[in-house]
Amino acid sequence: MATPDFIQDIRALAGHQLLLLPGVSAIVFDDEGRVLLGRRADNGKWSTIGGIPEPGEEPAHTAVREVYEETGVRCVAERVVLVEAGKGTITYPNGDQCQFMDITFRCRATGGEARVNDEESLEVGWFAMDALPKLSEFALFRIKQAQSDSPTWFQPSTGL
Repeated sequence: MATPDFIQDIRALAGHQLLLLPGVSAIVFDDEGRVLLGRRADNGKWSTIGGIPEPGEEPAHTAVREVYEETGVRCVAERVVLVEAGKGTITYPNGDQCQFMDITFRCRATGGEARVNDEESLEVGWFAMDALPKLSEFALFRIKQAQSDSPTWFQPSTGL
């Protein structure tokens, strides 16, 4: 995965210390109810599409941009599915540490053809709900929430 320039600038000053970063996930469905997934180049695992917003970029725009950049599929963001802090710290091979605050959008495909469109994916494709590849709990939970018409999910506060 290419690290955005603004993150590299922060890392030049912060070193490997833990950074809380914004993240956006896109759960894209086509007219047949299939979900768009990509097999990541960094770990070889199937996952939902996502990325980091550029400074000043609206989260919904990030979702649409990342889907096109990674898969060649055009889409529109329809609604926020969930907002969630990442579980634990991610430590990358170079020692950089981060935790993501994820905003997940349900998106509807509007055009394009699913294909590997950049260096971040090994494969991309549409999957029926009963034929999903092995996915993380992170991805499965987001797909489940995107399929429902429930209100936006968040971890309720227990108060102070």
